[in-house]
Amino acid sequence: MKKYKFIINGVEYSVQINNVEDRTMEMDVNGKPYTVLLDKEVKKTKTPTLMRSLVIPSTDQGAAVKVSAKTGTIKSPLPGTIIDIFVKPGDKVTIGQRILLLEAMKMENNIESDKAGTVAEIKISKGDAVMEGDVLIIIGE
Repeated sequence: MKKYKFIINGVEYSVQINNVEDRTMEMDVNGKPYTVLLDKEVKKTKTPTLMRSLVIPSTDQGAAVKVSAKTGTIKSPLPGTIIDIFVKPGDKVTIGQRILLLEAMKMENNIESDKAGTVAEIKISKGDAVMEGDVLIIIGE
């Protein structure tokens, strides 16, 4: 529904468009319903589709950190500051388990493990500033 105010020859009209199909428009003018036939069909505008970039899991076999084929790394998804770390070396983690809290753009973001295994090494500390892609935690089997 769209609402408009028109002034025609000094008279104010309150117009509410209720529905438009092909060449027919249903509207209320000053509260009174009208059906209007238009001279041509009204083309509907398409709503833009939100396209998101491909999300790549942070666990990988990255060359930046030398790890065996049975380990993976948890990398920072965005720049921020480490607020809290919920695991320590030797802890067993499961997929989806919250492992640390990252503040980015004044929002707290839970970082969850996308690999099951044992925490082999923690590369960061509370209060550390990290950049996107920095290795935070190494997980082994």
